[in-house]
Amino acid sequence: MSPAQQRACDSLYPRYGIAGQDAPLDFAELFGNRANVVLEIGFGMGETTAAIAAAHPETNFLGVEMHWPGVGALLRRIESARLANVRLVRRDAVEVVAQQVPRASLAGIHVYFPDPWPKKRHHKRRLLQPAFVHALAERLAPGGYLHVATDWEPYAEAILATLSAEPLLANTATGFAPRPSWRPLTKFEQRGLGLGHRVFDLLFTRAPG
Repeated sequence: MSPAQQRACDSLYPRYGIAGQDAPLDFAELFGNRANVVLEIGFGMGETTAAIAAAHPETNFLGVEMHWPGVGALLRRIESARLANVRLVRRDAVEVVAQQVPRASLAGIHVYFPDPWPKKRHHKRRLLQPAFVHALAERLAPGGYLHVATDWEPYAEAILATLSAEPLLANTATGFAPRPSWRPLTKFEQRGLGLGHRVFDLLFTRAPG
């Protein structure tokens, strides 16, 4: 962690961060309004999160990340851009969803470029397993969406199969979806596209009923 990221964690996390409590969050109290809430899981260094939040000030964003340098980097972006609609929690995403996110409370969920764990023996470590996908679907409000992006094709196919098998979700496309306008291209992604890599977007919504 850089000294600037450490200073951001020390001085800004108490303002924008959330304790890893085991009780459901009150989003209206947390953000000071009743705007829609989007959960972002694994925001990395926060570049995409900050860009989306700045472009959509009418929406609240809850970012989850375990990596302290990434937390510090996003805190710096929040302070620099004066983003009032972002809150962070440094905790395992599975625990956050299970214990802190109320059911039917989210307008959207973003999972961008999760670790693909490419070796077969490590596939069990992948984030988007059926049980967790079901938990995510339960946290979506009616009409809410789950948006996933990955540049690892075998993982993309596995995610597509898992999301398609979840009865609470409905695909908005036939297979993979076009990149939604709200997801900006990251520098990492632009480099990959320049090398001929393909990025796969998956966009599902909470099914009726």
